[in-house]
Amino acid sequence: MDVGLFDFDLPEDRIALRPASPRDAARLLVVRPDAREPFEDRGIRDLVSLLEPGDALVLNDTRVIPSRLYGRRYRGEASARIEIMLHKREGEDRWRAFARPAKKIAIGETITFGDDSEGIACELGRLQAEVVSKSEGGEVELRFALSGAYLDAAIARFGELPLPPYIAGKRPTDQADASDYQTSYARHEGAVAAPTAGLHFTPELFAALEARGVSRHFVTLHVGAGTFLPVKAQDTDEHRMHAEWGSVSPETASALNAVRARGGRIVAAGTTSLRLLESAAREDGVIAPFSGDTAIFITPGYRFRAVDLLLTNFHLPRSTLFMLVSAFCGLDVMKRAYAHAIAGGYRFYSYGDGSLLHRAAAGPMAR
Repeated sequence: MDVGLFDFDLPEDRIALRPASPRDAARLLVVRPDAREPFEDRGIRDLVSLLEPGDALVLNDTRVIPSRLYGRRYRGEASARIEIMLHKREGEDRWRAFARPAKKIAIGETITFGDDSEGIACELGRLQAEVVSKSEGGEVELRFALSGAYLDAAIARFGELPLPPYIAGKRPTDQADASDYQTSYARHEGAVAAPTAGLHFTPELFAALEARGVSRHFVTLHVGAGTFLPVKAQDTDEHRMHAEWGSVSPETASALNAVRARGGRIVAAGTTSLRLLESAAREDGVIAPFSGDTAIFITPGYRFRAVDLLLTNFHLPRSTLFMLVSAFCGLDVMKRAYAHAIAGGYRFYSYGDGSLLHRAAAGPMAR
């Protein structure tokens, strides 16, 4: 499909630079593609009445790490400043990352983060990595001098929380973001972007949903920095997703299959939860245990197997996530939904308001 079909105009003042306070005070646009009146303006707290007893809410419990690093690259006596955005761990001492500027970076170069002055004391004040490979688009693979928990601790020390560029370009990261850009249930470290639909949940909302009879289940997908990358191809068939690591435990898969067998609905909190569940689902819709990489790319024509409803924020024009929601509800419906949201003053992107999408009637199987 032509990527231009997924474009739309968004005023700058619709981009949220801070989240709603409290978290569950955000607005919620309900989209029912097959209804006579497809759009309904509600609030996040209305999830308690919008979901039914027996439904299953699936959340991504990944935890964002401070994955933006600033350092210097060295080639002989020459050096230059460089920014590194980690996006996927490849081993105990290796990460894939995006480098900026990347044009002049070379395999074999050393990058030093932190204090690179001379002296024994500074050994605890720096982190080094070697560039072991380089790909198109500024992607590099780094081998660090530390590994395992020692590397994790160093990244935590030298790294910066990776706010999305449409926020970071408008204001500096501050202490509030350390908690604002992390779900209340974040557990497994490894993401470089938050599963932002989950930012709306509070203990009070969870308690109300539990009292309603909505069960809660967790999966893990370590969101990569590729989620921020624009689609540069003119046709969706030419775009390639960056792989992300995810896991659906046998216990969670069994519980979700039991919910479906009883007539309950699977409600994905966020596109990351949906993409992982769809990666784990078989042709017949049964969700199997899963552990590994997924690079699933969902565009209109895809037939969903696992997810019935999707809670998600409002996404960028021409992005893979807007393509995903267009596949879920229909492109025309989602363009009208976004126009409704813009006209109604909804707040967009990671810190913005949410939408509860009902899946459209099944269309043809994707190619």
